[in-house]
Amino acid sequence: MTNPNRVTTRIRKPRFNPRHLWLERLMAMIAVANLIIVGFDLSYVPLRDFWHSGQVTVGGINSAYLKLDGIELDLIPESVSQIVTKYDAVKGIIPNTNTTEYLAKVDQLQQALTTNDLNSPLVNNIMGDLRRRSLEIIQTNAFSQAHKTANLERIKNRMRSHIPNRDNTAETAFWLFWTPVHFEGKVDQEFEFFQREIQPLMARNYDRLVGENRAYVDYFGLIDFPIGMLFAFEFLVRTWFISRRRTGVSWLDAMLWRWYDLFFIFPIWRWLRILPVIIRLNQARFINLNAIQRQVSQGIVAEIAEDVTEVVIIRIINQIQTSIRNGELGRLLSQSSHAYIDINNTNEIAEIIRIVVTVVVEQVLPAIQPEAETLLQYSFDKALKQSPAYQGIKLLPGGDRTLTGLSRQLGTQAYSAFSGALQTVLAEDKQFDRLMESLIANVGKIMSNELQGRKSLSQIEFLLIDLLEEIKINYVERLSKEDIEDILEQTRSLRQLTINK
Repeated sequence: MTNPNRVTTRIRKPRFNPRHLWLERLMAMIAVANLIIVGFDLSYVPLRDFWHSGQVTVGGINSAYLKLDGIELDLIPESVSQIVTKYDAVKGIIPNTNTTEYLAKVDQLQQALTTNDLNSPLVNNIMGDLRRRSLEIIQTNAFSQAHKTANLERIKNRMRSHIPNRDNTAETAFWLFWTPVHFEGKVDQEFEFFQREIQPLMARNYDRLVGENRAYVDYFGLIDFPIGMLFAFEFLVRTWFISRRRTGVSWLDAMLWRWYDLFFIFPIWRWLRILPVIIRLNQARFINLNAIQRQVSQGIVAEIAEDVTEVVIIRIINQIQTSIRNGELGRLLSQSSHAYIDINNTNEIAEIIRIVVTVVVEQVLPAIQPEAETLLQYSFDKALKQSPAYQGIKLLPGGDRTLTGLSRQLGTQAYSAFSGALQTVLAEDKQFDRLMESLIANVGKIMSNELQGRKSLSQIEFLLIDLLEEIKINYVERLSKEDIEDILEQTRSLRQLTINK
């Protein structure tokens, strides 16, 4: 029975207000733009070579057994690269002094050769300076601060291949390269080699400014700060309105509700902003994540349900075993040891029996009457045929018909007598109720006394404990993920059938 004084509360899913859709979409687009800027900032230093040259090489192989230059693809125009690389100032990137001066000295040599001979003092001085600078760059690893040591190794390998020498060292190769003898008769070819193979790698080298905190200088925070303030203001306003509209939700609870927006505010782990961006795109209805959300939730259920189910069932079985060990079974069988509490002044067992008998008499017996009478007739007929008097009656005229009629009459009367007896039981009879209660109580008392008197209870308790332990081993602890997946598949099938209906 339902309590009329009970207050039923239904939790409704908050409805989406289409009037706020434009605001959701505006903030979602700002979040996407911010994520793109963050992605560019995080990838700028690792991809600076690409932004600097605007080229990618496809199919290039350079190993001890095979060397293929590959195909260079120009993806970014030089004008765009010049604009993009101005971002060096944001990341504190400055030209490397050693390589910049080295390339400037090469340009100086090329200009000097236009008006001077290879053996002139000016050319010899410049080449001597380049030999000294080459050794300095290699020995001090001028590419280490920019983490471009791989570029230095490429430079050394290319120079060794171009100038084979007895020591097979890059230092000797550079020393021989910057000599008037080597440039004799092939000035243009050697400068072309240097500009094609060496100069691009050196031009990509750089230094980074280091601040007082011993970290690289990075001014991206100044760019990101206004966006962070915008989202911080929106976060405070949104969570305040949520706390005002929702009963029992404090401002702090609302902030925890929108925890993912904090990634826009704090200047750490900026790459995690992809999470609130995806959520905002879904809220702005640019994308639909309902199917993905269902799959994720079902995956989580599949992972957790196995452990939770096993723990709960094993906990219940352990509790039952503990109760049996503590003698709860004996106290349950022996109700004489404590007063039995009746909450409604009704003998439930007697009422259950009365309900079952009522169903049998009023519904079952009338429905099966033809079949039951036929069965009883067959039983009586078979019993009569097996009696010694059957042979004598069979010889009399009409004996078979007489026996058949007698069997039919006995079957009908027996069935009617049984049905009438049950109907009599259903009648209001206090004496019958008392006798039924006495019978049930006496049966329970005798069973309890006999079990305890013959020391059978301890054996039953021992067997029950072992049985429960076997259930844990053979069934509960064998729960597998496949079982949970089958349950989830059945759940999805039922949900689909409900939707189709």
